[in-house]
Amino acid sequence: MKTAELRKKTKEDLSTLLDEKKRRREELVPLLRGGKVKNTKELRGVKRDIARILTIISE
Repeated sequence: MKTAELRKKTKEDLSTLLDEKKRRREELVPLLRGGKVKNTKELRGVKRDIARILTIISE
């Protein structure tokens, strides 16, 4: 998700998106450890999206 797209959203939208990303991260970690997910880069992308959202919320 691009930073410009996130800046256009409201704080409420960002917090709901943040909750969704955190849930996805919690789903991915055990799946990756079990070797059930082929796209291992997805976790990195989710973590970066969480960091972007938190940065924009704190601005």
